[in-house]
Amino acid sequence: MLGVCYYPEHWPENMWARDAQRMRDLGLSYVRIGEFAWGRVEKSEGAFTWEWMDRAIDTLGTAGLKVVLGTPTATPPKWLCEKYPDILPVDIETGLRRGFGSRRHYDFSSKTYLAQAERISAAMAQRYGSHPYVAGWQTDNELCCHDTTLSASPAARDAFRLWCAKRYGTIDALNDAWGNVFWSMEYDSFDQIDLPFFTVCETNPAHRLAFRRFASDQVVRFHDVMIAAIRAHAGKEQWVTHNIIPPATTGVDNAALTQGLDFVSYDNYPLGFSDQLMAKAPAADWQPFMRTGHPDLAALNFDTVRGLSKGAWWVMEQQPGPVNWAPHNPRPAPGMIRHWSLQAFAHGAACVAYFRWRQVPFAQEQMHAGLLRPDDHPSPAWPEVEQVAREMAQLGDLSEAAAKAPVALLVDTASAFVDDIERQGAGYRYPAVVFQYYCALRALGVDVDILSAGQASLAGYRLIVAPTLAMPDDAVMQRLRASDGLLFFGPRSGAKTQEFSISEGLPPGPLREFVPAKIIAVETLRPDCTELLNYQGECFTSGRWRETIEVDEAEIIASYEDGSPAAIRSGRTTYVATLTDDAFLKSLLVRLCAEADIAVTPLPSTLRLRRRGGMTFAFNLAAEPVHVPAPDGANFILGGQLVEPFGVSVWR
Repeated sequence: MLGVCYYPEHWPENMWARDAQRMRDLGLSYVRIGEFAWGRVEKSEGAFTWEWMDRAIDTLGTAGLKVVLGTPTATPPKWLCEKYPDILPVDIETGLRRGFGSRRHYDFSSKTYLAQAERISAAMAQRYGSHPYVAGWQTDNELCCHDTTLSASPAARDAFRLWCAKRYGTIDALNDAWGNVFWSMEYDSFDQIDLPFFTVCETNPAHRLAFRRFASDQVVRFHDVMIAAIRAHAGKEQWVTHNIIPPATTGVDNAALTQGLDFVSYDNYPLGFSDQLMAKAPAADWQPFMRTGHPDLAALNFDTVRGLSKGAWWVMEQQPGPVNWAPHNPRPAPGMIRHWSLQAFAHGAACVAYFRWRQVPFAQEQMHAGLLRPDDHPSPAWPEVEQVAREMAQLGDLSEAAAKAPVALLVDTASAFVDDIERQGAGYRYPAVVFQYYCALRALGVDVDILSAGQASLAGYRLIVAPTLAMPDDAVMQRLRASDGLLFFGPRSGAKTQEFSISEGLPPGPLREFVPAKIIAVETLRPDCTELLNYQGECFTSGRWRETIEVDEAEIIASYEDGSPAAIRSGRTTYVATLTDDAFLKSLLVRLCAEADIAVTPLPSTLRLRRRGGMTFAFNLAAEPVHVPAPDGANFILGGQLVEPFGVSVWR
């Protein structure tokens, strides 16, 4: 299924019917509207003007389109901000209150805003919960985008104090858990606790961890209230989703955030996200992917969202051309709109919706491309969407969810918190470590499921990879014990207790159940200062993060330049105590996959594979044709053995 994001309030009403018919003619089925329209549907508190939205929905539905209705809480209108200024967040860097004039200008800890957001969401659901043309709902828009998870407001401070009192019970217990005897930081009461900002140097890491957990809980609480407000009035056939941005960027427990949804949606901007990812990469590394995006970045986010959705999921916004918000905004290579669309379906998507229908000639996003140019003529993306619509018919029924992959890659919100709070080495970044492990698996042609470490069963996976599992709790440990696949842990695993102290008895703490060793020292090196790593008679590199291991009864499988252990094996578990180069990871993973009876297909850097519904998809990101590793006698549905530049081949 294909869709588009549309803003009827941006265009004269006499254009709506023609737009709707052109959408149907293009092969689109769904249209998302409404997520930024609060100021148009409620001019002042309680003064609703639904009539224009009624006509817009009827116009789209009459043309045969299904409407996805977004609740407008991402953009509280000016009258609301002036009447209730306490809804505005406070910047954690400057301490200044953020103002009206863009979007996402609200505080998750504001009781006033929670009530107002619940009120408008419920009012919209009451109005359209039984509307025959409304297929489903999108809550808010891109929760926590623009670094809006954290606020230093009085509301956040007061709510945090209550959260701490509930978690720790007594102030003595909090002082003990946080180690506040250090630097004379002990509190006499919960009312003395401030937010961990605006100090001379770094604040207590346990304090910061607690605030991160609190902030995540506040976002989840807000979202749960919005979901409940919709479900109280929505029809039984109407579903509820939310369009998240790359999950690693929000600082929220996304498994908890998305728990109450029918499925999860994702906003896919491969060029913008890749430009941010590779901002410091040399031109020689970046230029080959400047117009395609990194070969594995969109796939990583697709697989992450599929894991959160526990099945089919949506692309609610798909980049159709140059965007306006990245450091640099090149146009996609010819064929990439089609490429990204088919890639999403290969990774389990049920629908791809393009952002946006027509490029708007005014305001902040006027440089963001659409399917139509501002002069109403088709953009270069138009014929590619036409092609996708035709090819989806050739691919047939894709309603079956993507099959379980042989490899599970565990992601962990707590590990991301540890990295953000205690950097220790500038060359270590948790998202980059996860990405390196994922890329190594993808370069071997292996399908991967990305799972939340503490909330997903590991049963049936032949290889379970945890790039970092910094503070595994009881739920994580239970899932690891219940698993029967090979286990592979990366460095910094088991490093901290739940209150951010060094693990009892030294790291890897509770993971010593699987890894019979102790981490007795840690060093971090400059990214450009590496040392040798010896494995299977070959030399690789080690750097950035290096742990000194005291081994009990484990087998040493790789060593540092001085012969001391760098990686060990015990039973079904492998532990690598350092960050390494890609070649080492691939070499080790090839051996683990062979042991786990997982087929590998080493691929060139510009070719990637994904399997769904008995079909294998091959994606070429190179400017020249590439041979695909299809078996003899393969039945090609799209393309052929030689996949075209930036093209796609699909075979059974």
